[in-house]
Formats: sequence, C-alpha cells, structure tokens
Amino acid sequence: MAVVESSSKHIDVPDVSHDYSTDKYDVVIVGAGPAGLTLAVILGRLGINTGVFDERPHQTAIGRADGIQPKTIETLQMLNLGDQLLRHGVKVYDICMWRGSATSPVRRIGREVHYPSSVVDVLHPFILLCHQGMVESVLIDDLSDSGITVSRSHSFTRFDYVSDETSGPLNLSFDTISGNGAKHVRAGFVVGCDGARSLVRQQIPNTHATARPHESYWGVLDGELDTDFPDIWSKTIVFSEEHGSVLIIPRERNMTRIYIEIKATSWAKDLDQEFVMDQARHILAPFRVQWRSVEWFGNYQVAQRVAARFSDSHRRAFIAGDASHTHSPKAAQGMNTSMHDSWNLGWKLNLAARGLAKPVLLESYEAERMKIAHDLIDFDFEHANEIAGGDIERLAANFRTNTRFISGVGVEYAESIINYGHDQTQGDAKPGCTLPPSRVTRYIDANPVDLQLDIPMQGQFRVFVIVPDVVGSDGARFLAELSNNVTSEASLLTKLSRAGAESYSRKPRPQRSTDAFSRPERYRAFSELFTFALLTSTPKDAFELASLPALFFMSPWTVYLDDVAQMDTRGLCCIPKWLGEAGSDQAIVVNVRPDGYVGSIRRWHVAEQTSGEAAARWLDEYYGGLLEVPSGP
Repeated sequence: MAVVESSSKHIDVPDVSHDYSTDKYDVVIVGAGPAGLTLAVILGRLGINTGVFDERPHQTAIGRADGIQPKTIETLQMLNLGDQLLRHGVKVYDICMWRGSATSPVRRIGREVHYPSSVVDVLHPFILLCHQGMVESVLIDDLSDSGITVSRSHSFTRFDYVSDETSGPLNLSFDTISGNGAKHVRAGFVVGCDGARSLVRQQIPNTHATARPHESYWGVLDGELDTDFPDIWSKTIVFSEEHGSVLIIPRERNMTRIYIEIKATSWAKDLDQEFVMDQARHILAPFRVQWRSVEWFGNYQVAQRVAARFSDSHRRAFIAGDASHTHSPKAAQGMNTSMHDSWNLGWKLNLAARGLAKPVLLESYEAERMKIAHDLIDFDFEHANEIAGGDIERLAANFRTNTRFISGVGVEYAESIINYGHDQTQGDAKPGCTLPPSRVTRYIDANPVDLQLDIPMQGQFRVFVIVPDVVGSDGARFLAELSNNVTSEASLLTKLSRAGAESYSRKPRPQRSTDAFSRPERYRAFSELFTFALLTSTPKDAFELASLPALFFMSPWTVYLDDVAQMDTRGLCCIPKWLGEAGSDQAIVVNVRPDGYVGSIRRWHVAEQTSGEAAARWLDEYYGGLLEVPSGP
C-alpha cells in the first residue's frame, strides 16, 4: 500500500465509476455500532451514497453501552430522533454516594444533583439510560427511511489505493462470514467504526495507540433486582473498605445495571456472573440483594488509549469511536463520544464528497476530535482513580469540576480557521462550542421554539444575523446592504450556492417519509449550503416579513423574535444570553456549523456606512477558508 504525502491544494473527489465490482460508494463505513450508524444516518440523509458493513450477523440486542448524556439527546433531537428513547429510557437526575467499613455498614454520605442548573445549562438535565440496542434500532430505522441497509456478516480485511493513486478511490475487501467468498467494493472514503481492535486502523500507517498504564477488569450485570436498598433508582456509587466498590445504574424495563471493578489480575479469571452477584451482596450488606432475572453479563479489561492518528495522510481513510479511543465505562462517555466523532466527521465528508471542501475541513476532524479524546482520557483517568480510591468527597469534587464536560456541552474545540471570534462575544455562545439553549418566538406562526434546534440538520451552515432594531434606519440599511451583497453574482456565497445546487441535483437528498410534515425545503430557499436566519428584539407588530430584504423575506420560517425570556432555562432573552450586551446600534453575525457548533462571530456598528457590505465580505472570507467552488465538471 503506497503512502505518499499529498501536496494537492484541493480535495480531489475520487472517481468511483471505474469497474471494480457492482458496488460503488462515496463512503464505506466499517462497523454498525452507534458510531457507524450515526455517521451513516447523517450521510444517508444528505444524499451521499453510503455502504455500511458489519461483521456481526445481528444488531446489538441487549447490554453494552447504556448512558445518553444531555448533549447527545440534543444531537438526536437535531435529527428529529430520540423521542422513543425519551419515552422508554430511565431519566436519572441525581447521584448518591455511600460508604462502609469492616466495622460500620454502608450508609449514604452524600447526594448530588447530576446536572445542576448553576453549573450547566441544558434542556435535559439528566442522563438517559437505555441499552445500546435501543439506540441502534432508532438509527437503523432512520437509515431505512433513507434507503440504506446494513450489510451484515461481512468481515473487513483490507483497503488499497487504486493503482497507487492516493488521491483516488479505494478498493475494499470483506470476507463474508456465510462462506460465500470475498466481497469487493470501491469507495471514495472509508471510515473504520469497528471497535477497539479496529482492522481499518491497523491498515492506516502510524496509528499506534498512546496509552496510560491502567489495569482494570470489570464485570457488568443487567437484571431485575429484588432489594430493599433505597437508592436503586438513582445513579449510586457504594464503596466498602473491605469489599471494594460497586456502581449502580437504573435501567429501562425495571432493570438495574451493576458494575464491579477488580484490579487484581489473578482474580480476572474468576470474574463471572456469580462473582459479581456475591460482591454486590457483600458491598451492599446489610441490605437484601437478589436477582429475579438476569438479561446480560459481560466482563472485560479496560485500557485507556488514544490512536496517534485518526486518518491517513491523504484523508481517504478515517477512524471513529472505539477505533480511535478507549476508556473505562464509569462516566457513561463511550457511546456519546463515539457518536459525536461521527457527528463531527459526517458533514465534513458530505462537503468533501461533493468537491466543495478545502483540505483544511477534513484535516480539522483529527485536530478537533483528538483533542476531545485526550480530554476524555485525562478526565477518565482521574475519575477512575477517585472511584477506586474510595474517597467519596474527592470523587464528588471531581464530578463537580467536570460536570460540563460529562454532559457534553463542555466539549470545546480549539481556535482555528473554522472556529474564531472569541473577542466578539461576552455571552455563552463561543466559537468552538455548541450553541446554548435559548427560547425565541418564530415570527411566521408565533410558536415559541428552541432556537438552537429549530432549523433541521441538512448539512447546511446556519448564518444568524442578529439586529436588535430592524425598523430603525441604520438597522434596516445594514440588512439591505448585507442582502444585496450576499445575493450578488460577485459573492462567494452565491457562487458556492450555485455549485451546491448543481451537486445536490446530481446527488439529491432522499425523499423521506417525514418530509411531508417537516417541510425541509423551507430552509433551503436561499441555498443548499447556507440557511440565513434573522433574530431581532423588535416587536412583531412593528414590521412585516414583506418589509425585510430579499435574503430574509425568502426564508420566512427563520425570522425570530427575542421576546420569551420567561421560557428560557435561565430566564434570559436569547441575544444577551448568547452574546452579552448588544445595543440597538449593533449588528452581530454568528456562523453556526452544520453540527451545531459556533464557527465564528463578528460585530458591526450599524451607523457606520457600508457596515452591511463589510459583513458580506467577512462572510466570504470565513467561508472562503473552508469551502471552494469545484473546478471543471
């Protein structure tokens, strides 16, 4: 397999039309766990020809990962998914801590709110518990609506660059477990979501894992308990000086998950179901602990590792999820982090597969997600040691310190060409961070909506134009200048939008069963790539949609009024919550990436002549750093 550093100045779109097999894809995903399925859902919705291959004959039915954090719930809501999980899962709002010794039975010594509003601002201040198979089912059903199915019983063996053309497509090979011989496909990109022992990772040079030394053996048991322990419906940590620690997690269908950690390797061979039951009884004594039924048992060794690279040097092969990082299960981060690897990569691959992305966009996947992987390992190492050490006070302090990160809203990307403008905001909306929750009124139908969720995920950038006063002469002039310049033939956004329209005509988004109700075309009036939204403090009675410049009048479903502070999670209006002080003499533009993270922010004084024109130039500069108009057909 040839490995040569690429010196190209743009991303070549691989031509997968050459004859190799009957199956040709833009992207092939290896692995159909939460990471692989999330990526497939995104790409499938965006019209990218996607193949999903998994070595397992069936999806996860029971057990495995089980915790969905607040940011992941919100991510699923951005995809209009997750309602079923919210109905059927268990919502855990608190954490209880117990301690006992050889001379004293276990007793509760503390109770903490899981996500206190004073620390973290989220729509769903709880951890949602439901087993991994339930999450996979939701994602697989959505894939079906996009016309994609998972090819099961296919074991990945290798990929090769076609004729050593590292900028071209890839040939991929699979063994069919059914014994029908090898399967060969061609793809522009491959993404390994195939777990901690990833074979895709092994094919990518220099992806050796960096690890922290941490011997940890775990037994996990899902079942229905008969117990008089009082905190069985809270997330509970119990430490016994004599017998060790147990982590208790309430689960759907009246079940409870029990985690038992064993550090002595000589005991690992004895870590079976009965051992876990006996340890739980010893630790929780004198309370009664019996099992009415057991659904799943697993034992495994945990290693904290991060791969040295998340892609090959040509940005054709990528890894995500457990293929790129592994850690302990103590803080319910694995499935969440894995799904957000895919959330980060999916929109970037869509633009790359369409020839609209500059190399920096795919390069940013490794830069952004590797930082998060190392942040996670650092937190997990500290958190695991605090649990093992049995110091409940230190454990509680560690959890408080890391609450924002655990929830997902504290996952922050560093300043870069796609994340900048930190000096332009004094509020909670910051480049490289997810948008904070905020309630506003949608002008056209007077519905109060969550602004960060209202515009559906269609692979578009959201451009929020915030003008507190749209009827004053200065504010009106700013909007008119911005509209005229953005929609002009000279505008880069116009040129990119034309290229985007041509691309989506060749690779259209699928027609989905829910489209008749959600009407996604409402948000594509200006462009397949950009949705412009107007947010103002001006009262509704003071202006009509028809009085707005064309850029905003053509998108009536994205004009919003900042007038329902009483409905906000913190009782604040959106503009000051997001941006701090913003007077009627100002206009602010917030670029939001397709994954809901803030890209860039900039302020202007509307009284200054040509401020709207300057804002349009700034938009061209920002998007010109990420995107390009493809050359040639």
